[in-house]
Amino acid sequence: MSVVTTSSLTHISRETLAEQLVSSPPPNLAIIDVRDSDHIGGNIKGSTWVPSNTLDSRIPELLRSLKDKDRVVFHCALSQQRGPSAALRYARAREELAGKPVGEAEKKPQEICILVGGFNMWQAKYGEDGRLTENYVKDIFAD
Repeated sequence: MSVVTTSSLTHISRETLAEQLVSSPPPNLAIIDVRDSDHIGGNIKGSTWVPSNTLDSRIPELLRSLKDKDRVVFHCALSQQRGPSAALRYARAREELAGKPVGEAEKKPQEICILVGGFNMWQAKYGEDGRLTENYVKDIFAD
C-alpha cells in the first residue's frame, strides 16, 4: 500500500511558480496541465497538456520524460480534483517504480506539487503576461 496521499504532496502558489518561470537560470521543473476541453483559452507557458482522461495511459511516458526534473507541478482549472488526483497517481506510479531495479537517474528525488487555485487563479493574475501564459483568450475568462 502506498504511503503517498494528497496531503503529503506539496502545494505551490501562482506567485512562487511565476517567479521561478522568469528566473535565470530557469529551474528544472515541468508543469503538467490535466484540464480537458477547458484547456481552451490559454495555458501556462511551457506546460505539457495531458488531458485527465489520457493520464493513465500516459503515466509511463511521463515517468520516463520527467525523471530528471527536480519538480513537477500539476494543475487543472481549479486544482481541486483533476490536478490533485493526477499528481497523486503520478507520485504513486513513481513510488512503485522506485521499488524496482532502475537506473540511478530514476531514483532521483523529485518534488511533486499542485498549483494552488489552478489555471483559473493563474490566468486572473498572469493571463495577459506573455512571459508566463500563452494562447490566452481573455473573453473566455471574463466575468
